[in-house]
Amino acid sequence: MIYVLELPADAAPQAWFAFDRADFARKVYAADSRPAWEIHDVASVRELLAMHDTTPELAAAADQFPALRRLGASHGWETPFYRADALLGAGALRLAPVDEAEACAAALVQRVGMCRIYWSDQDAGAALEDGTLAPHSQRACQAYVALRGQLIAMEVLEGLQD
Repeated sequence: MIYVLELPADAAPQAWFAFDRADFARKVYAADSRPAWEIHDVASVRELLAMHDTTPELAAAADQFPALRRLGASHGWETPFYRADALLGAGALRLAPVDEAEACAAALVQRVGMCRIYWSDQDAGAALEDGTLAPHSQRACQAYVALRGQLIAMEVLEGLQD
């Protein structure tokens, strides 16, 4: 399981879980006001041009979308390009793969402000024990209680103590 501890500046900390990386991505997309393709997308230049009812073969494509035309001419029309605005910058495309869960994590941080993501039961349980969330302040106490409550609700805390 994956556990998220949101620590927004203007609200109380809250914790939630996802069953796996795909569920994490679904939950981030659902809670974000941005279109999913701004958070993470993979598309070829041909597909991007098709969204604007054009193809690389049409002369208008070169006039309307010169940057896409150059990308297609130099890397191929079917080559996948990755977009993840929170990681790469708004509208930036890159050839190297971008992990969807990492793109979603960056989008979550951008939307919420501060948050902690624990990618396993063990990591979340360790966060309760390592002093990071030690109740030195009211806010830290709230964060500790939120994460602990989520681990108890998912019946994970008992299993980690065995």
